[in-house]
Amino acid sequence: MTTVTKQDFRRTSWLAAYVATATLITGCAVQAPPVAVKEASPPTAAQKTAQQAVSLTSPAKPILKRKVALGRITNETSHGRSLLRDSAGDPLGKQVTDLLSKSLTESGAYIVLERADISRLKDESELTGAKLNLVGVDALIVGSLTEFGRKTVGQSGFVSASKKQVAFAKVDLRVVDVSTGLVLFATSGAGETSTESASTFGFGSQAAYDGTLNDSAIRQAVSEAVNRLSSEMASRPWQTFFLSIDKGRYFVAGGKSQGLKPGMIFSVQTLGEKIKSPQTGFEITLPGREVAQIRIDSNFGDAEVNEGSVCSIVNGTLDGFKAEQLVIRAKDAS
Repeated sequence: MTTVTKQDFRRTSWLAAYVATATLITGCAVQAPPVAVKEASPPTAAQKTAQQAVSLTSPAKPILKRKVALGRITNETSHGRSLLRDSAGDPLGKQVTDLLSKSLTESGAYIVLERADISRLKDESELTGAKLNLVGVDALIVGSLTEFGRKTVGQSGFVSASKKQVAFAKVDLRVVDVSTGLVLFATSGAGETSTESASTFGFGSQAAYDGTLNDSAIRQAVSEAVNRLSSEMASRPWQTFFLSIDKGRYFVAGGKSQGLKPGMIFSVQTLGEKIKSPQTGFEITLPGREVAQIRIDSNFGDAEVNEGSVCSIVNGTLDGFKAEQLVIRAKDAS
C-alpha cells in the first residue's frame, strides 16, 4: 500500500490548479479577427457602377445629357462650424460640392458646368485677357449636408469587449428651373460606415479614431442622392433642336455620346404657343403638331459639347419653317 505524504498531496494539488488555469486561458484567449470596415448597403462600388451604366452601355433610346450647374452646397450641421469660421471657410460644404460634381460627371448623364468657383474663372479670364463665354444651364442644383455625426457603441463582458465606430451623413438636394426659379423636385441620400474591434482577456484587435469613416459616409450619401436624381431626370422626355436647315441639308444637335445612331427615327414638331396660366401665373407651353419625321444618317464631332448629327426627311416637309420654330422629340414622347 502506497502512502501519500502531505508534500505529495500539495504537489499534486498545485499541478492540477496549474493545468486548469492554463486550460482556461488557452480556451478563452482566442485571437479576435482584425479590424474590419463595414459599409452600408449598397456599397460605394455598386453605386458607382450603377451611375456609370448609362455611359458604359449602348443605349436603346437617346440619352439627353442635361446641362446642370452646382449652386449653394453648404454644411448645415453643427460639425466643423464655429464663430471664427464664416461661410467661405466651409470645408465640409466644399467637400460635398466636389464629390457631387465628380459623381454627376462620372454618371455620364450630365454636362456639369462650373459655378461654385466662378469667381476664380473670372479672375483667370481677366488675367489672361480671354473672354469668359458662359453657357446657360437647364437646371441649378442646390442643397446642403443636413445630418452628419459619429458615435461609438460596444459591449463588454467578464472576459471580452467589443467597440464599433459609426459615421452617418445625409445630403438633401433640390433641382431648380433657372428660368422660373421653380423647384422641379427634391431628393436626398444617406450613407453610413463603421469599423469594429474586439478583444478577449486583453488580446485582440485595437482600433483608434478613424477619420476616413467621415469621408466614406459623405461619399455614400452623395452617391445615393445622384442615383435618385438621375432616375428622376431620366423619366423626362428627350428632345433636341435643329442646328441648321439649309437647302435640303438638316443638322441636329446631339450625337454619339447621347445615343443617337444612324437609322433612328424622330418626330419633328412645332413649338407650341406659350400662354400665362391664370391659375398658377406660370407660362404653359401648348402642345405642338407633328410636321415631319427624320432619320439619323451620320454623326459628327468628337466631344459631347460639339457633337451633332446629319439627318434626312422620311415623312412630311419642313418647307416654310425656321430652325428655331421646331423641336425634335423621340417617337414615344408626346
